[in-house]
Amino acid sequence: MKPRHIHTLHRPASPPGQRPPLLFIHGGYMDARCWEINFLPFFAQAGYDCTALDLSGHGQSEGRDYLDAFSLDDYADDVLQVMATLAEPPVLIGHSMGCAVIERVLEGHSARAAALLSPVPTTGTQGSIVNLALTQPDFFAGIQAVSHGDLDEKTLPLMRDIYFDPETPAQELLAFAPLIQPESATAVADMASLGCRLYRARPSLPVLVMGGQHDAVFPPSSIGFTALRWNGDFKIIPHCGHMLMLDRPWPKAAEKLLAWLERL
Repeated sequence: MKPRHIHTLHRPASPPGQRPPLLFIHGGYMDARCWEINFLPFFAQAGYDCTALDLSGHGQSEGRDYLDAFSLDDYADDVLQVMATLAEPPVLIGHSMGCAVIERVLEGHSARAAALLSPVPTTGTQGSIVNLALTQPDFFAGIQAVSHGDLDEKTLPLMRDIYFDPETPAQELLAFAPLIQPESATAVADMASLGCRLYRARPSLPVLVMGGQHDAVFPPSSIGFTALRWNGDFKIIPHCGHMLMLDRPWPKAAEKLLAWLERL
């Protein structure tokens, strides 16, 4: 594979220590800046060297003009490219689609550990698509509008109810608007068909699976099977939606993740 230009954000550990580096992988329709707001400074101050990457076609990485061509395998190559630049194997921390990318990476490579936040279920996204079609019929038109910057009095409450704690004032979400972008059609199709995929052997490593109590995209009942597949720890963050690193209770998610890291 010809290496692509992959943009990264870096927060050095303060103070430096002997803890493993952390590599953060964002979810769909976002870029690495979703980690910069809360998680990167939090974990850097806890003594972890933190790096977050823009997947191909996202943020400042190469490939925006041909975004729809990128698959989950291409995104996994991005992660491996950045991993090769780190001094030692990192703890991989992903959100949503980023978790599916991590699982793809771990089919052929290992890491120090992995934390999967609001992961795509083992059966793929089809169940979520059906559920959202029945309960939030405006979602699919809304996500397309939002990914192209169209946030208004109709789409803001819709995004709040699906991705965040329902009690969050919708206007607060305007601060996150610059993070949103279109997603690859190929990667979206890959996530829909995960349930039909034959998985390769997986390494034995510590895994944490974490979800939000009010996640309308991948409810806690749908992601517990991911923890079972990895024989990992399973944590649910109360009063939190899909966006564990941006929602109001993000400190609870960060503290749970930090406590787990400290036990490694």
